[in-house]
Amino acid sequence: MLDSERNQTVPAGSAGNVLELIGNTPLLEIRRLTRGLLRPGVRIFAKLEGFNPGGSVKDRPARKMLEVGLKTGDLRAGKTIIDSTSGNTGIALAMVGAVLGYPVELVMAANVSRERKKIIEAFGARPIYSDPMKSSDGAIEKCREIIAANPDRYFKPDQYNNEANSLAHFETTGPEIWRQTAGQVTHFIAGIGTSGTVMGAGRFLKSKNRNLQVIAVEPDDELHGLEGLKHMATAIVPGIYHEAQLDLKLPIGTEEAYEMVYALGQSEGVLVGQSSGAAMIAALKIARDLREGCIVAIFPDFGDKYLSTNLWIGWQEWRRERLAQVLSKWNASTNATT
Repeated sequence: MLDSERNQTVPAGSAGNVLELIGNTPLLEIRRLTRGLLRPGVRIFAKLEGFNPGGSVKDRPARKMLEVGLKTGDLRAGKTIIDSTSGNTGIALAMVGAVLGYPVELVMAANVSRERKKIIEAFGARPIYSDPMKSSDGAIEKCREIIAANPDRYFKPDQYNNEANSLAHFETTGPEIWRQTAGQVTHFIAGIGTSGTVMGAGRFLKSKNRNLQVIAVEPDDELHGLEGLKHMATAIVPGIYHEAQLDLKLPIGTEEAYEMVYALGQSEGVLVGQSSGAAMIAALKIARDLREGCIVAIFPDFGDKYLSTNLWIGWQEWRRERLAQVLSKWNASTNATT
């Protein structure tokens, strides 16, 4: 900001920079897709994190980790921000780095979506690609090699092991959900990538209601297509992940998550990524056994970053008839448990 602008009055409702726009994302009640599937006392809400300025839930921890780095002095003039990422955290770090004036380098699997690669470059960050067959774990390993070769050059937020990641969600995501549901939330659902969202927001919500259920979502197989999520039994486990704090962990299949993405687009008019589809499947699995409850599922981003990926191969063959079949299946499952 120019010195001449510092003392000017800021219009009401405006922001001094884009980082002030992170958070306070809306809840969307899922009604059309769930019509006839839920008992009268059960509601499902999606927290639409795609409304963050960087387009995902990862804006929250990216801002927090760099704020902490600046406060401790680990991030300072002359340093380059570097981290491994499946894409969304990379976009968030690139955005925040641009605002703060720091160069950013990001290590990611070569098969992350074309859209994510372009967005990262548009923010001025330098992408470095790792073995696509090793997914996010390969990016972690390559990032370690780069830092080891020149340790004084880099500041690594280390999203998988930095407690500021989960703290961001404890301080923002959790309180927002509690406020938006007027304290009525009974089940909280989020996918496991770094695990920061489910750990941090879950911890806050448990502090408000110890009976609230914290539910994590993971792929059901090591060789999955749910970009951004980890199959914990076969992955490098994040240091901030504490499974004992979960009430339940649900495995979700790639195909059913993809189909749910299509269903959400054609029934609710919301286009999301595959991890959101997985979260919605988990919400339905939880809801069918409830007589009353308020379920909040994190939808980490919108679907525009995935239009060139396998998520959309074959989607044109997926018609409303298929949506009717999917909902009929869920309705049969619900009736069977009534």
